[in-house]
Parts: sequence; structure tokens; C-alpha cells
Amino acid sequence: MTNGSVFTRYEKNPLITPAAVPGANTIFNSAVVPFGDKYVGVFRVDTDDGGCGLHVGRSKDALNWDIAPRPLDIPNPYPVLGPQPMFGYDPRIAEIEGTYYVTWCNEYHGPAIGMAKTKDFKAFEFIENVLPPFNRNAVLFPRRFNGQYLMFHRPSDPGHTPFGDIFVCSSPDLVHWGHHRWVFGPRGGWQSKKVGAGPVPIETDEGWLMIYHGVKITCSGFIYSAGAALLDRDEPWKVLYRTRRYLLAPTEYYERVGDVPNVVFPVATLLDQKTGRLALYYGCADTCIGLAYAQLGDVIEFVKRNSFSSN
Repeated sequence: MTNGSVFTRYEKNPLITPAAVPGANTIFNSAVVPFGDKYVGVFRVDTDDGGCGLHVGRSKDALNWDIAPRPLDIPNPYPVLGPQPMFGYDPRIAEIEGTYYVTWCNEYHGPAIGMAKTKDFKAFEFIENVLPPFNRNAVLFPRRFNGQYLMFHRPSDPGHTPFGDIFVCSSPDLVHWGHHRWVFGPRGGWQSKKVGAGPVPIETDEGWLMIYHGVKITCSGFIYSAGAALLDRDEPWKVLYRTRRYLLAPTEYYERVGDVPNVVFPVATLLDQKTGRLALYYGCADTCIGLAYAQLGDVIEFVKRNSFSSN
């Protein structure tokens, strides 16, 4: 069974399964980026003892991944925070001015946002818990705005949040965050219950392309799908277009069946600048990782053509 709009699923999906790491129960909701002439990623690995951690993975072709068997050991210079900031899930990676920043959700008295930086994906420096509980889906923009860093986030709760709006905030130093601006919240249909930012946004001539997840609730639970929006290039809390129709929804077996069924959770993209091909990496049923392809121009046109009449 297939569905979609302008995205086509990779024919060998699921791309990454728990078999990639010894002792893994699930591998999903993971971030990848270009690195030199190869690729690197930070992967969410839940283990068969109930643990959860972030593992570095490397690839020559962005398809075949060698994922480290042990989780990242990021030194914590703030003992008052205890060990919890190093417990991590649902990472994103943004490259800004030659440095790679990883954001993730940890459990410092509830879902909080940790941030670390690296240049080589071998040594990581913990910056701080940049947003307190309860928060999820923190995604940095890949450049600064008049010297300020910008980041999406979604206020949450301690559980499987039945609500969620996307906000953007700014910081002069990646530690102190403020000027929170509402971007958008749920609408009808596939995104009627909550929404959250997905991959690092892509700057285009039409504005910032933000792929996001939307959730609806049914008698058997949540269903997670993926959509997209175009945001103003200078004031990205201003929504220019936003999809009424989803871009991808859980219809394949590996998206429907798993630890959390019926989930398509977009986390990362790779853009081929020469061909315009966009590769979308997404978590499937909180169990494995899927991959889908589209042309960037086709995605932008889909968003504009299938947008709400007002945002």
C-alpha cells in the first residue's frame, strides 16, 4: 500500500532497523547531515534493557550506515544537572558557520532540550539545557539572523502530549533564549491534535521550507503524518503557505506496526544542490527509519498549491 504526494518511498525501506546496533530494541527519529564528502548522523537507539541514547553513525552514500554500538559520552560540566541531560532522544543537527549543533530531548525533570556542539563528531561540547521542561522538537535554523540564532520548539507536557503548537525563539549566544513567537498550531484533519517542527528548515527563494509532523487522534490512538510550510525568510514566524494535505502518512507496514503504531515522523533532509533531489529521513512507528525522495521544486509547488486559504 502506498500514498504520498510528490514523495516516493525508497524501494528498500525500512532503511535502518534495530539490527544495525547490537542490543537495540528500536532505532528511529534520527538526524543526518553531509560531512565532507561523506555523511554523518546522530541516531536515537532504544535498547533491550529499556535505555535510550544517542549514537553516532557514518556513511559513504547516506544509505548504508555504520552506527556506533555505544552511545555518545558527552562531558557534562554542570554537575547540578545530574546525568539526565546526557540521556537523549529525537536529535536534530544544524550546521552553522562550520560548527555542528545537536539538539535533543532529555529528561531533566521532564522533557527538556539539551544542546551540544562538535566539529568532527568525535568530541562533543555540552552547551546547556537550553529550554526547561516541558518542551520537545527543538530545531535550529542553519544561519543567524542579524547576529541572533533562531530555534523552533514546541511546549509540551510530561506525557504523550495531546496538544502542541510550534514557536520560534532567538538567542545571542545559544544559551539564553527569548523573544518567543508563535508560528502555528493544529488545524483540521491529519494535523488536528498537535504539530511539531521536523528537519532543519531549508532556505529557498520562496522562503524557509519547514517540513513538520502533524497528529490526529482516533479511537485507537494518535496518527502522525508529515506536511510542510513556507515561512518568511526574514521573519520566519510569518507563515506564507501551509499544506492542507499531508506529504506523507503511515500506510506501509513498517510505518503502521511497531512500538508506537501509525507514525511517520520527519527528522532530517539531505538536499542535492545540483539535481534538486530532496531526501527525507523519518521515523517509522517508533521502531525503524524510512527514506523518501522528492524534487525540492515539486515540494514547494505542492505546498503553495495545497495551502490553506489563510494561515
